[in-house]
Amino acid sequence: MRAADIRRVRETGRDLRGERVILCVAPGSGRCAVIATRRVGSAVERNRARRILRAAWRALEPEVEGAGDVVLVARPAIRGAKTQDLVAEMNGLLQREGRRP
Repeated sequence: MRAADIRRVRETGRDLRGERVILCVAPGSGRCAVIATRRVGSAVERNRARRILRAAWRALEPEVEGAGDVVLVARPAIRGAKTQDLVAEMNGLLQREGRRP
């Protein structure tokens, strides 16, 4: 996903805010981007955050209804979280939005 696509999803999409992650969802072709800013921590912590966010999304994506384009934004509270924690949090956010049975 290019920077312009990420900007479009962030500006026009719906934000689902959790404790550790923000899901920005907008109509689109089903692509996904992961963002971890310096607020998350050092380069090692940011890379880990991106890695576990991608893994969590891969676990959820097949069951999400009409996902569209998604931008996953790591929040500082993601430090120390495990993939299972993020799957549960993202699942709850998507259920609240009605995109997951």
